[in-house]
Order: sequence, then C-alpha cells, then structure tokens
Amino acid sequence: MSLLTGKKLLISGVLSDQSIAFHVARLAQEEGAEIVLTSFGRAMSLTERASKRLSKPAPVIELDVTNEDHLDRLSANVSEYFGNLDGVLHSIGFAPQTALGGNFLNTKWEDVATALQVSAYSLKSLTMAVRDLLTPGSSIVGLDFDASRAWPVYDWMGVAKAALESTSRYLARDLGPAGIRCNLVAAGPLRTIAAKSIPGFKVFEDAWVERSPLSWNVDDPEPAAKACILLFSDWLPATTGEILHVDGGFHIAG
Repeated sequence: MSLLTGKKLLISGVLSDQSIAFHVARLAQEEGAEIVLTSFGRAMSLTERASKRLSKPAPVIELDVTNEDHLDRLSANVSEYFGNLDGVLHSIGFAPQTALGGNFLNTKWEDVATALQVSAYSLKSLTMAVRDLLTPGSSIVGLDFDASRAWPVYDWMGVAKAALESTSRYLARDLGPAGIRCNLVAAGPLRTIAAKSIPGFKVFEDAWVERSPLSWNVDDPEPAAKACILLFSDWLPATTGEILHVDGGFHIAG
C-alpha cells in the first residue's frame, strides 16, 4: 500500500513544475492520494497548465486567501469533489517589493500588513475555511523558510515567516484535541517563481552551496516535497507543531 492511499488533499501554490507544491501534488498522486488545487487571478491559467502535467489533471478551485467570499465558499467548492479532507498544503506567500531587498527600515505598515496577512495569517484562514471537512488524523502542512535568523534581503518576509511559525504552533495547540496535526517544512533556497521575485536571491544560493553539510541543489524541489508527503502520511501520527528542516543541514552550520 502506498503512503497516501485513499487520502484527499487540498494543495495551494502550484504555479509551475518548479514549484514545491507541484512536486507535492505529483508525489501525492503517485502515493495514492486524490487532490484538488487552488489558485486565483492571472495565476489560474498557470495552475491549470501545471495541472495538465500531473499524471491525472486535478481540478483547480479559485481561492484568494485575502478574499472573504472565496474563503466562505471554499468548503462548498471542495465538497463538489470530496466529502472530507485528509490534508491541506499551505504554499502561499507574498510581500511587496518595498518589503524586500534591504528596505526593512523604510517599509510602510500597509506593505508589512500585506506580507503578514498573505504569508502568515492565511495559514489560519485557509485551515478554518475547510475546518468542517477535516477529519481526525488530518494534517496541515505549511512551507516555511527558517525564521530564526535575520537574513540578507529577506526583510519583512522573514518577519512574516516568523509569524507563520508561531501561527502553526497555535493551530497545532488548538486543533490537536480534534486529532488534527499542523507542521511546517522549512526548505532551503529553491529557484521557484516566488524566489525569483526576491531581490538579491543569489546570496542565499551562494551561502547554501558553501556551507550546507549535505549538498544542496537549488533546482531540485523534490526533497522538500517528499517531507510534505511524509507529514501527510500516517507515519508521524504524534508529531505536531514541528518545523522539519529540509535544507541540507544548513541550519546547524556555524
């Protein structure tokens, strides 16, 4: 039996076959899961195109996590395909350019607020939008970037990731009694569409190549995706509120 046989998952963040979320979707299907994807706006066409590259094209539901109407309708929209959910992948993050690239001291609150809402608060918003479909044993998995450091050029997205980590812990606390787990995968730098929007991203690539105990390939999202699959499976039934680092060991390097 495969790791995810019979499981039903909602996966956000599939934009191209470079996305970690795409590889989560691909591996989830290979491991026996059924999936639906979410996207919105101009990205819908990208997600639909990426869906056709999966072994079984998945339906795409419109979801802007800052749109209350979308959130209110999400459970009903998912219910057109599944009666319940066994897992949700939160692969959502955004910060305006003014909040990145070394502009930390000059970023205005409205741009910080956008970064925090989209990149951190949305973990709670998305989870609660489908709360009625989640069954005991369900798993919420979010994609993270280690927020224990003040990284060059990452600025307010780093703050947003710290908020994401805290949000995950509180969700783990409050959903645990219902048998629902919430964990994060902190991946090393990867050349995704999102990463390419970060000014000076190459500084991360260079650091990882030089200092990771294990070799790190910035063009290979599969190791991070495999960690997500493990967290969706039944093999970590008593693990919640954790941050699983998939970064070649960079986080332990001095």
